Amino acid sequence: MTFQKIQRILFILSFVAMGASAFALSFFGLNLGIDFTGGSLLEVEYIQARPSVQDIQKALGDIDLGSFSVQHTGEQGALIRMKDIKEVTHQQVLSSLGSEALELRFESIGPVIGKELREKTLLLAGLAMLVVILYIAFSFRRTAERVRPWHWSGAALVASAHDILLSIGVFALLGEYAGVEITIPVVVALLTVVGYSINDTVVVFDRIRENIFKRVGFDFQDTIKQALRQTWFRSLSTSLTTLVVLLSIYLFGGDTLKEFSFMLMIGIVVGTFSSLFLAPTLLLMWRKEMLRA
Repeated sequence: MTFQKIQRILFILSFVAMGASAFALSFFGLNLGIDFTGGSLLEVEYIQARPSVQDIQKALGDIDLGSFSVQHTGEQGALIRMKDIKEVTHQQVLSSLGSEALELRFESIGPVIGKELREKTLLLAGLAMLVVILYIAFSFRRTAERVRPWHWSGAALVASAHDILLSIGVFALLGEYAGVEITIPVVVALLTVVGYSINDTVVVFDRIRENIFKRVGFDFQDTIKQALRQTWFRSLSTSLTTLVVLLSIYLFGGDTLKEFSFMLMIGIVVGTFSSLFLAPTLLLMWRKEMLRA
């Protein structure tokens, strides 16, 4: 199979995956944590045998907690998410759980603060993407072969959108079937993924530009092919070593770091893919369109 056919197949798969993620996101939505919606979170650890989820829900059934959920954590722990409660209700919950339940943490965030955090997160994410796109357009403003600055920045933008959409699409599924929530650490991990992916994309783009100036390859497609051959080992080795560290954090770092490290692992995998195959392919397609015009 030729490089061109492989490139086309992977390009189509990228957009199929984006469509599937968009469907999961629109159908299931995101399971936002109390950081964004407001509410209270109580984590306890049982000294002896841990009750089942149903037994804990039954023990708390007479307390006004709104629509609350119970999730087992670790071997002896339990995580209870509920509406924003006062200290009196907090003590009632602890009393109902019994003396065998030791409180590990209690967090309470009002709905106003949650809404403010959600709005500021979206604003900061948008500003970060805008700065990155402007930086790429400025850095690659002087290239030959009729490749315009917006080609580079546009390809990087689509690649970043690909990484974000696939990552949150996975979390939409996990939120529906495993109760995984989108919290501040998960958003931080997502923004880190964007930065990681952009950095990888810029490395590939820089090699393509260098090959253009050196006139490597008999046409632009061959120039991209040679650039990918020169950078794929560096990209894959960097990603694999990072994934090993993140897997260690996921397995041994505790429950509070699981979603954070898992988001990073997903993002690095899809980010490496988009940097090597999606962004360069878009660059090639847009240049062909310019030559036809």
